[in-house]
Amino acid sequence: MAAGIVVLFFLTAYIYPAFFIIGQISMSAILVITVYDYYILYKRRSGFIATRVCPNRLSNGDDNKILIVLENRYAFPVHTNIIDEIPFQFQRRDVNFSAEIKSKETKIIEYALRPVKRGVYHFGIIRVYVSSGIRLVIRRYDLGAEQSAEVYPAYLQIRKYELMAIHNHLSDIGIKKVRKIGHNIEFEHIKEYVEGDDFRTINWKATARKNELMVNLYQDEKSQNVYSLIDKGRVMQMPFEGMSLLDYAINSSLVLSNVAIKKEDKAGIMTFEKAFDGFVPADKKRNQMRLILNFLYKQSTTYGETDFSNLYVRIKHKLKRRSLLLLYTNFESIHSFERQLPYFRKLAHAHLLVVIFFENTELTSLINTRPDDTLGIYRKVIAEQFAHEKMQIVKILRKHGIQAVLTKPGELSVNIINKYIELKARQLI
Repeated sequence: MAAGIVVLFFLTAYIYPAFFIIGQISMSAILVITVYDYYILYKRRSGFIATRVCPNRLSNGDDNKILIVLENRYAFPVHTNIIDEIPFQFQRRDVNFSAEIKSKETKIIEYALRPVKRGVYHFGIIRVYVSSGIRLVIRRYDLGAEQSAEVYPAYLQIRKYELMAIHNHLSDIGIKKVRKIGHNIEFEHIKEYVEGDDFRTINWKATARKNELMVNLYQDEKSQNVYSLIDKGRVMQMPFEGMSLLDYAINSSLVLSNVAIKKEDKAGIMTFEKAFDGFVPADKKRNQMRLILNFLYKQSTTYGETDFSNLYVRIKHKLKRRSLLLLYTNFESIHSFERQLPYFRKLAHAHLLVVIFFENTELTSLINTRPDDTLGIYRKVIAEQFAHEKMQIVKILRKHGIQAVLTKPGELSVNIINKYIELKARQLI
């Protein structure tokens, strides 16, 4: 703007020569001020500090908090533009912040990154552009250190569910309380009645002695094997909100395994594609969750065709005890499902099988729209046909005594936990 005023003076001097001297004086003043501005910004070797606070592990599919700590060491307030060089996998160009920072002040900028693929992510440096109140000179600082972070399956969801369980807020995210049918044989102890306890467990003799309601507490059946079977085939490649169905299944398996171990059951993992390629035996030892987390982190796939016959043979060979099998897969047509049904029936004969597959949310959106032309009507009819086939698959599975969960990808973990709690309450495992 200052340069524009000087140019205006010189242009005016063609008509009024007196403005030529004013333009020269103005240009000299701007030059002096610019030199002064340059001096106060560059006289200190490190007048500004910026560091990035980032965890070594990021949680896949979750918002991960990243902090940038800014410190102004100048003797005057500064205006800053900050660009953080985030990993290329995010494909974002908007991690750019502006801040006014007083002298000797420290300011923290917080933002979130949501990775959608597992692996190693590399952060670059932090570029900070600093100017004084004069704003004629801008000094660039290349600050912070390059660093790497590994994106693991959604371990933040484990903490979220645990904290909500502690504070009895699970219903806020859709986890249902399921009334138990009957009681297990093993009596644990007598405790004070609290809201939500089954009134049928009231111990009237203990109530008379204590002069307050007391209930019998029965112990759940423990040490049941709970296996998550993850299909890594072509059908799990479909994305939802940037993340593949495979990664949704991996995240859900991790969360469910933690819930099962907290319930004193044994959690294990199996992965398969054309061949059976990964196995973590069910256990509830202290480091089991760490083993499962590291195993799921390393999973890779070619998204080839899935061989359920090979899966059946391997399960028959490896699992000699009746187990809960949570099979994560997907079907886009009833014909592809019918080819696999015989293997599901064989698995369900020896184990409690839950087949988990996904709603096509794009088709659901299409069904809920009002078509404007013949082509729109045709597309809506086709979408309704595919959605109907998904419901038919659920009915066929239940007809053969197989549990089924048809879910939106974003609601997968909640629905699987609900199914597990339901099966425990019904004493099916």
